[in-house]
Amino acid sequence: MSVEYSSIKCKSALSPSKLPGLKYSLNPYLGCEHGCVYCYSPSTLRDEWIAMNWGKFVRAKQNIAEVLAKELRKKTPGTVGVSTICDPYQPLEAKLELTRKCIELLSQEGFDVCIQTKSNLVLRDEDVIKPGGFEVGVTITTMNTELAGALEPHASPPDARAQVLEEFSARGVATWIFLGPIISEINDSEENIRRVVEVAKRTNSRLIYDRLNLRRWVLGRLTPVLEKKRPGLVKRYPSLSRDPKNWRRVSSNVESACSELGVRCEPAFPR
Repeated sequence: MSVEYSSIKCKSALSPSKLPGLKYSLNPYLGCEHGCVYCYSPSTLRDEWIAMNWGKFVRAKQNIAEVLAKELRKKTPGTVGVSTICDPYQPLEAKLELTRKCIELLSQEGFDVCIQTKSNLVLRDEDVIKPGGFEVGVTITTMNTELAGALEPHASPPDARAQVLEEFSARGVATWIFLGPIISEINDSEENIRRVVEVAKRTNSRLIYDRLNLRRWVLGRLTPVLEKKRPGLVKRYPSLSRDPKNWRRVSSNVESACSELGVRCEPAFPR
């Protein structure tokens, strides 16, 4: 698949965040080459073209480091989520190093940094990401390489993501796994959940879990994978996703596996 790359200029670098534990968010890129079929980031941008072409374009915010340097002189320190609507370590970052420049600035100015990624490129910045001011979160929806390839076609494979957690945890950096989205009849089996929890146990990582967010355009982008894996699931999914018994069952399986293995565990959005 070809990806269209371009550069844009941004007026601001830090945005207020309503996500739990974050005061700000920082996104060095618009668009994400990983092309995860379940991603609802395009829905938050409310642009149909962006939603339909997610994974096919990346716009780099070429001046984000310079803008951030100016903003940090005026902002009250707090935890910055890097990133919330794109992967900060998608392939273009290897060349441009926008994320690296930004986290260096944040660290120098005393801002805590919470990184979330699906890429082992984050290991490049081990010299910057140190215990105390940083935490590294890695999304792992499944340890099944084939399934991960269908859901997250251009992200690092699951084993490589687990290696990220192992290396940072060994260095004393706080680590966590985002087990999400959990998609009914796709990655919600007890076996799938337990394999991810076992990675959390091995790497001394906290585990955060969440269900699929069926925002606008998400089901349409997911349809080819759902139809291939579970014919007929697309038609059933809206009602299945609204069934509280179904989510209670999944939540119970996650919590039970974590309790059995001694893993710290919490839902992304407590209800």
